[in-house]
Amino acid sequence: MDLKKIRADFPMFENNPELIYLDNAATTFKPWPVIRKLEEFYTLKSVNIHRGEYDLSFKVSEEYDQTREKVADFLNCQSREVVFTYGASASLNLVAFGYGRKILKPGDVILTTEAEHASGILPWFKVAEMTGATIRYIPQGSDGQIDLKDYEACLDKKVKVVAIAQVSNVLGYHLPIQEMAALAHQVGAVISVDGAQSVPHMKTDFLGWDLDFLSFSSHKMCGPGGVGVLAGKYELLQKTDPYFYGGGANARFYVDGSIELQEVPLRFETGTPPIGEVLALGAAVDYLSDLGMDNIQKAEYELRQYAGAKLAALDNVIFYNPNAQAGILTFNVKGVFSQDAASYLNTRHIAVRSGNHCAKILDQIIGVGDTVRASLYFYNTKEEIDRFIEAVADTSLKSSLDFLF
Repeated sequence: MDLKKIRADFPMFENNPELIYLDNAATTFKPWPVIRKLEEFYTLKSVNIHRGEYDLSFKVSEEYDQTREKVADFLNCQSREVVFTYGASASLNLVAFGYGRKILKPGDVILTTEAEHASGILPWFKVAEMTGATIRYIPQGSDGQIDLKDYEACLDKKVKVVAIAQVSNVLGYHLPIQEMAALAHQVGAVISVDGAQSVPHMKTDFLGWDLDFLSFSSHKMCGPGGVGVLAGKYELLQKTDPYFYGGGANARFYVDGSIELQEVPLRFETGTPPIGEVLALGAAVDYLSDLGMDNIQKAEYELRQYAGAKLAALDNVIFYNPNAQAGILTFNVKGVFSQDAASYLNTRHIAVRSGNHCAKILDQIIGVGDTVRASLYFYNTKEEIDRFIEAVADTSLKSSLDFLF
């Protein structure tokens, strides 16, 4: 890929020339085609959809529906299996409360891991409390990886839901999600996958992997904020209850309180959706598809290998995921609190994340609650990595007070 050309597509680089942005697991920069699609909607066709009996509304409605088809092609699923939500968290909550709460009963098991993001596990905590189901954790090594034999040993007829991130937002390992789905189905369980850290970085095959539910956000894949996707098997979405009710989601309602819902997926898209943001998500899908998801994954992996080797060579660093496949590098500088280390890196114009990264029980696996996370995307460069490594090497030479002043 032509990095110079690619970086020219992202105005954040031109407008922040000193910034080395390594917080892509939190959110990504937006390319001009996405920005222009938003501008186009709000300046040229800012009308509602599926309601107006006039040409402009028809035109925007058609584009909105075509975006659903575009996302379905990107994921390899049917367009009727694509639900637009307000983000990955909304998608994950819809699965938990709309499907899980409906089918779970006392004694049933929800299988998950201690590495999950809060949005992937807290809804199931609440659903377990409401239904009498229990939470069971898949064993993980000290590096966070899962052995398929250990996973299979956790599966029995009591397991009704497997709720798991394909890629941990802290440890960055790729789980064998196709094999995990097949094993879950053997005991009659459904698998709900948090794809927030996988869909933006690799080719996704919803049908081929035989997934039941897949959730992800637009803003982590070069799209705008405020919109996400839930992909779900059509027959499972038909069994899922909306957790919002209102205009657009119903076909009819009556004075006796009965409601006729719209067909899937419209029954889940209550009210006026974030129309411009959905259209801009479509532009992001086009942008990533033009680059090629295999090319993106290859470029990120090579950059990750380069950064990982240099980080592992530093004797002042504890590196928690040296063998991970995703562009996530999680570490601590010896003797320096993670937030202090991140603050020092900020003085060198390097943006990273510090803290628990919303994975607040991961300390059960890696033995520490707070870390520094540098996360890469396809538009990062080796020159940026070199400056990052130089700054990390310098961090332990500063005291936790000196480098802040």
